[in-house]
Amino acid sequence: MTPQQNLQLEVPTVSELTDQIKQLLEANFADVSVEGELSNVKKSRNGHLYFTIKDDKAQLPCVMWRSRASQLEKDLVDGQHVILGGQVQVYPPHGRYQLIVSYVQQAGVGKLQQAFEELKQKLKKEGLFDEEHKKPLPSFPMRIGVVTSSAGAAFQDIRSTLERRWPLARLKLWHASVQGEFAAPELVEGIQYFSREKNVDLLIVGRGGGSLEDLWPFNEEAVARAVFDCKVPVISAVGHETDFSISDFVADMRAATPTQAAELATPDIQDIRFLVDDMESKTIQSVQNLVNRYRETVQRLGKSHALLVVKNRIQSYSDRVHSLREFMLNRFRHMASQQREFLNQFHFQSSRFLARKASLGREGLNELRHKLEVRSEKLIARNRERLTELHHQVEKQNPNAPLEKGYVRVWQNRKWVKALKEFQEKETAELEWKDGRVRR
Repeated sequence: MTPQQNLQLEVPTVSELTDQIKQLLEANFADVSVEGELSNVKKSRNGHLYFTIKDDKAQLPCVMWRSRASQLEKDLVDGQHVILGGQVQVYPPHGRYQLIVSYVQQAGVGKLQQAFEELKQKLKKEGLFDEEHKKPLPSFPMRIGVVTSSAGAAFQDIRSTLERRWPLARLKLWHASVQGEFAAPELVEGIQYFSREKNVDLLIVGRGGGSLEDLWPFNEEAVARAVFDCKVPVISAVGHETDFSISDFVADMRAATPTQAAELATPDIQDIRFLVDDMESKTIQSVQNLVNRYRETVQRLGKSHALLVVKNRIQSYSDRVHSLREFMLNRFRHMASQQREFLNQFHFQSSRFLARKASLGREGLNELRHKLEVRSEKLIARNRERLTELHHQVEKQNPNAPLEKGYVRVWQNRKWVKALKEFQEKETAELEWKDGRVRR
């Protein structure tokens, strides 16, 4: 057999060679990772993704089947720098190899995640996450500060939520970049401004959702320390519901979204209105019940035997005073009439006497008149003193006279406590003044 015949027998076919290459590659590259830039990203009608990952020297065709592609959180785009994981597969009909992609990760995420964990542990050891440092949120904030981008959806969500939920609050915005190299310094500047000025009741710091790279400014140590040192309560509102940022751990409260931050920061004005209406109704009912109870007490006391006895005694003394007053007036009138008759008679006799005894002169008449006046004045003064004495006696008999002087009467079990031995310490007592009573 010639060498040419032997060579022909050993040469494999294209399929055989391709199969050998397939076995070799797929056996040794069953689980690989590769980093590069995406290009020519296309999605087929059946949902599969076809694209190429490349660097400046090589490129690799890739396929992601629909079952995996449907689980992607974000669409793949040309120019995106990623890390792909999967297995190398040879496709015999085209005579090429390709990467069957099972997962996609943003390039650099691993380093960022490591930096995140290192900073998290550092700040945790320093106590920046401890609950004892958390400041309580005010119940009714009237001034709310926001540190975020003025052009982002986060601020619009916060403003619209407050307009609907708590329109009494005044909103103050500090514009800051929320991603990129200038974001962290601008966030720190805004937080320190509100902390220094203390012109708000609480502060919301945050942005909408994004990738780990987009949210990284909120994982910077400078931002975390600014939040911790802030003199007003801080709500961290970085828009990612499942993952936490460093600012979330340091802040006094964490909200999953800016909208939730506005809801956590404020009460609902409709709830307050309902509460006020309910309290008003309860207050009116309580006052009405109290008035009814005291009205019944007054009516019951008005019909009590003790009060009727006092009222009858007062009426009796009043009648007696009235009778004495009438008696004294009648007596005064009688005495005045007697004096008037006496004077008239005296004047008549004096005239006759003077006619007969003109020589006695004016001095004797004046002396006699003076004596009569003194006698009348003494009689009137004596009667007035008697009337005053009778009035004082009546006043002493009035049981409410001490109350008019500021004294207090003590009642227990509807009885007037007149001695210390009658007072029962464990029983409820009522204190009575001239203008009302108080139960103790």
